[in-house]
Amino acid sequence: MRVIIDASNVACFGMESESKAKLNYILSAVTVLEERGDDFVIIADASLKHKIDDKDKYMELIDKNFIEEVEVGNNADHFILNIAEEEKAKVLSNDLFREFADEFHDIKHIRIPFSFEDDQILLKKPQAPKKVKNLLQKLCDDILIKVEDKKIDTYNGKKGIEFSPLNIAKESIARMDRFNQTNIETKLESLISKIPMFEKVMDMVDNVETSAPFVIFVLVHPKNYKDAVKNAGNISVTIKDRLQLEKNPLIAVRNDLFMKPELFDLNIVYSDEVLDESPFSIDVISNVNDESFIKRNSRNIASTIAGRMSSWKFPIVSVKSNLTLEKPGDFEVHIETKKKDKE
Repeated sequence: MRVIIDASNVACFGMESESKAKLNYILSAVTVLEERGDDFVIIADASLKHKIDDKDKYMELIDKNFIEEVEVGNNADHFILNIAEEEKAKVLSNDLFREFADEFHDIKHIRIPFSFEDDQILLKKPQAPKKVKNLLQKLCDDILIKVEDKKIDTYNGKKGIEFSPLNIAKESIARMDRFNQTNIETKLESLISKIPMFEKVMDMVDNVETSAPFVIFVLVHPKNYKDAVKNAGNISVTIKDRLQLEKNPLIAVRNDLFMKPELFDLNIVYSDEVLDESPFSIDVISNVNDESFIKRNSRNIASTIAGRMSSWKFPIVSVKSNLTLEKPGDFEVHIETKKKDKE
């Protein structure tokens, strides 16, 4: 870890009006950081040399560039925060840097507080950034909007139904029955306008009622994934028997970040409408605080998008951070269309 030691703040810890800043406090911080294996730089403001208790040794360390002194007229705090932002470093300091809060939005999360006990520095943990509520859902929403912009249909239902294998079967039957009726009416209108023959009309009705090559994407919270997969076969057989289909519908269970535990939803499509693979990859650019969290959930993001755009294969989701995205919850999404292999 890269750490910037705010030398003036460390040396002046507990300093009273008649006392001196302590060089040993700075050296104690150096010892602890070296023991931890951290990379560090020491930065002090120009006035510290007039307050330090061992000026000769302090100036020797300045001359050796062991301590970097900010030039007179420059604000050392601002200089430290700039370096920390550029180098993605932590800052060892008890200073809250309130006057720079509008410019540097991540101060409380990069600052390492400290105390001293018998002249030995004790490092505390930086304040963890608060997680942004529904970040993953907002991220998936943005991706789905961009997917639809590429003329790919997506399923947007998010309310959810109480999870159980029986409820999945019942809801599938109800939706597919409605789907069939609508589909029959559409096909009958087309057929009657072209072939006014009763026998052929009835053949068409029988064909639609008994043959429905559906794929059912079961969208569940990750907690319920194994249970849904375990019961997928029984669900498929139940639907086939109830609707008198010639073939079992295919059941594809997908982890879905919109679903809460113990809830599910369904995306039901014809098998010939299912994409064999995702036609694009997804690049997520996040702020530094959320990068690892989004990375840990990248497969669930891919699963959510695949289930809602009716794709057998998951899109590739890449996650990177960018310092220009300063606040927790800030992100950008880019959809990259895959290049087809040249024949």
